Amino acid sequence: MVLDIWKKIKKGDFAPVYLLYGKEAFLINETKQLLLDRLLKEDEKDFNYTAYDLEETPIEVALEDAETFPFLGDKKVIFLHNPQFLTSEKIKEKIDHNLSRFETYLKEPAPYTVLVISAPYEKLDERKKITKELKRTAEVVEAKKLNEHELKSWVKERAKGYGIDIEPSALELLLTLAGTNMFMLASEMDKLALYAQDEKMIHADLVEKLVSRTLEQNIFTLIEKVVSRKLDEALRIYFDLLKQNEEPIKILALLSGQFRLIYQVKELSRRGYGQQQIAGFLKTHPFRVKLAAGQADKFTDEELTNLMNLLAEADYQMKTGGMNKSLLIEMLLFRLKK
Repeated sequence: MVLDIWKKIKKGDFAPVYLLYGKEAFLINETKQLLLDRLLKEDEKDFNYTAYDLEETPIEVALEDAETFPFLGDKKVIFLHNPQFLTSEKIKEKIDHNLSRFETYLKEPAPYTVLVISAPYEKLDERKKITKELKRTAEVVEAKKLNEHELKSWVKERAKGYGIDIEPSALELLLTLAGTNMFMLASEMDKLALYAQDEKMIHADLVEKLVSRTLEQNIFTLIEKVVSRKLDEALRIYFDLLKQNEEPIKILALLSGQFRLIYQVKELSRRGYGQQQIAGFLKTHPFRVKLAAGQADKFTDEELTNLMNLLAEADYQMKTGGMNKSLLIEMLLFRLKK
């Protein structure tokens, strides 16, 4: 797991070769930055850090660099970006790579070099010899979306890095408000940590006061207000979104998307699927499924079917009718309340 590998790096336990692959860019970026910061002092980076784009440079050039002794330091760090030869994608490569040279290097990597292969691909071609050799010899970081438990562990660790703690209720609220995008969560945590330095604790009220809401989260809260029959608060959120120049057609699309998710979660739960299975089936984050499941419990099947029809009708009117678009959603919210 990536969090365990980060702990090893922080302890100074480095591997000679790292393979970072996956679509969660934040995890790849954090791992690379952590390695750089822990391995090289600031004044060593100019001499002992190099990055190569393998779409432009043959790998043997990078390996020659890896086998050259570091200058004025004990270690050197080399990043290899875009190793398309690890995937099954049919891409016409501009460069011919000597992969047998790479395989030889992996059998006996230079002890003074940390080689980091950064592959921003969801899957690697496991049939290829070089992929098998890399997975066998390198420290592998699979940069996939963290599940809810891993996400919470990561947030706690980030808080600990600032010498503070975060209450369970505050952590739950943070994920609910900011979503599961790790770049956004990191930014919000950094902000919260600055305000929590005196108490050394992040409370739920601080999260409520400081955390920025995504458009998706505002839609989620708007639906919560509709569910709770608090139309005045739902309309306040809607009017705030209009003041922020959010397009009514985009708001309607997100409303429809959230109700579609609620409908699907309710149906799949009835068929006996667990939340993790539903997340995989719908290709969405498990935490979103958890939140949708909470909302699904507040609607009957008949109500949800009616809501889906109302949203489809509003979408049709918005795209074909002459009615004011913002007024159309306002009227829709009144109808949703019933």
